[in-house]
Amino acid sequence: MPVPKSEFDDLRPLAFRDPSEVLDPDEMYTVYEIARLFQGLDPGTDVDPETEAILLDWTIPWMVYHADAFVFAEPASDADPGLYGLAVDGGGAETDSE
Repeated sequence: MPVPKSEFDDLRPLAFRDPSEVLDPDEMYTVYEIARLFQGLDPGTDVDPETEAILLDWTIPWMVYHADAFVFAEPASDADPGLYGLAVDGGGAETDSE
C-alpha cells in the first residue's frame, strides 16, 4: 500500500554513482559482483537469494542506463556468467587498432 510522504522525516533525492566510481578499470566482474559493489559491499559478500534479487533489480537498469561505459567478455563456459568491466575511456567499447 502507498505510504503518505508526510510519514517520513528524511526524504532524499535518488542519485546513482557513475560506473567509474564503483568499478576498478583493470578488472572484469560478474553482474552479481557489480550488484554488491554498487551497494558498497565487497564483491565476495555472501547474500541470501532474496537480497541478491533486490540488488540485481537495482543494478541491471543502472548498467543498461550506463551501457556506453561498459565492455563485456563471453564466459569461459556456458555454465559461467559473463564478465563486465569499464570501457577504456569510460564512454564506449574498447577496440583493437593497428
